[in-house]
Amino acid sequence: MNNAVFNNPILPGFYPDPSICRVGDDYYLVTSTFNYFPGVPIFHSTDLVHWTQIGNILDRREQLPLDNDNFAGAGIFAPTLRYHNGTFYMITTNIASNIGNFIVTATDPAGPWSNPICLGSEGIDPSLFFDDDGKCYYQGTKGRREGSRYFGDQEIYVQELDLDSMKLIGESWPIWHGALKDVAWAEGPHIYKKDGWYYLLISEAGTEHMHCVTMARSKDIHEPFTGYKGNPILTHRHLGLNYPIVNVGHPDIVETAAGEWWMVLLASRPYGGYYRNLGRETYLVPFVWENEWPLINPGKGIVEDTFPVPDLPECEGDTLPETDDFDYSVLPYHYMYVRNPEESNYSLTENPGYMRLTPSSVSVSDKTGSPTLICTRQRHKSYSFECVLEYAPATNEEAGIVLLQSNYFNYRFCLTAENGIPELKVIRCNGTDEKDIDNIIACKKIDIGDDNISSVKHKTDGKLIRVHLKACQKEQNIDFSYRIDQTNSGDYISVLSDADGRILTTDIAGGFVGTTLGIYAQKKDTPGSNAYFDSITYKGLD
Repeated sequence: MNNAVFNNPILPGFYPDPSICRVGDDYYLVTSTFNYFPGVPIFHSTDLVHWTQIGNILDRREQLPLDNDNFAGAGIFAPTLRYHNGTFYMITTNIASNIGNFIVTATDPAGPWSNPICLGSEGIDPSLFFDDDGKCYYQGTKGRREGSRYFGDQEIYVQELDLDSMKLIGESWPIWHGALKDVAWAEGPHIYKKDGWYYLLISEAGTEHMHCVTMARSKDIHEPFTGYKGNPILTHRHLGLNYPIVNVGHPDIVETAAGEWWMVLLASRPYGGYYRNLGRETYLVPFVWENEWPLINPGKGIVEDTFPVPDLPECEGDTLPETDDFDYSVLPYHYMYVRNPEESNYSLTENPGYMRLTPSSVSVSDKTGSPTLICTRQRHKSYSFECVLEYAPATNEEAGIVLLQSNYFNYRFCLTAENGIPELKVIRCNGTDEKDIDNIIACKKIDIGDDNISSVKHKTDGKLIRVHLKACQKEQNIDFSYRIDQTNSGDYISVLSDADGRILTTDIAGGFVGTTLGIYAQKKDTPGSNAYFDSITYKGLD
């Protein structure tokens, strides 16, 4: 008997709104990315537990324009991934452009994917269903066509999609408004067909603590659907604010070749109180069909930290190295930019083994434009994040590490200078007053000696200071420290202890994203000196 179990979440960190499809013995999964570029990471697995990122579906500016993005919840909402007759389809919404709802296609899930095919449909959370007769149906969510009675009064609607022209045809029709009376935010619809029934799976009540999963069905896709009397089929809202897994919802389901049924969905792990720095993560939960309806995790009905592994051959998944030495010419798939990057501000080839960042006049705290910044997701409640930086800053220039919830809520730990004297600063941004958005909460002058001057020749003038910058977050307390020796040993010197990590949560900042950790360089109006990053190190401490 196999007693093996897997741990949830299967994708830790900011991986919300998962969608899944099976092609033979292979499984593919995508998630939302909002205002980050590239968009919609795509993962592959053969066991549903261990996942390898094989690309980013939206990896070109013409696929994902984010120029009109002005908050961390804009951009790409809730993708759906489907496969039909040799073609993969990914359908989603770009809130930050006039593209709206669109489809991209590929014959290889690793890409390349097509340019967007705009549909001109209303609302958000589009999905596709391929019926037995070859017809394709679009599902979406929008305000009631007869008029919404309140904010979030939604309908789930369907319209046929002609696959030859890739255009919606005929009239759309509503099929359901959700399970609960006066419910808000019926959304995330997916239709499946089983045993002659069309099943509609949605989420309700918003993607916060009241989030829940409900289901309806019909014998005819053109007729209204009838809700399950046992709705919701899944929620954690009754478990209280202190339960370790909250906000469960936005699911998609898949049947394995062995006949098992599994649901992927988002959920959050609060800590240090009801605060969710990690954002919405991807979980996996088993279910069975009982009396023609899904029964989630029989006997318990909740999402748990561990479950018995699926009856599938085990595979390997991504194992990201703790230290990244930038010994490559193209960034790995898990790195992201904020909005569309200015590509000339980045180089991995100018000095191999270093990431060169050219400071941008667009600040991390600006609500538009492209800051010079690359980042990865926070994946643990407690972690250390460190960079090795070589830099010769002038006044009004800075480079270092950033802990980013949004442009209005972040920490920057940077090397800068005042009147030619190098300084380390911790800068906190925790509000929306654009006149006074960045606050220096710690500052420490450092001496330039032979032990902290780079020995590497870079394409820049002057001597570059070599410094290790580290942020260490334990639950909701963040410590910032540094060291200046060039060896792998040496004590770190504190610059600030016990900074408040709660500002890096959607509970404080709003929006839909989790915290990301990165390196950046920015300037005011000066030409700007290049910053060279020798390495970054992320280590989970949970």
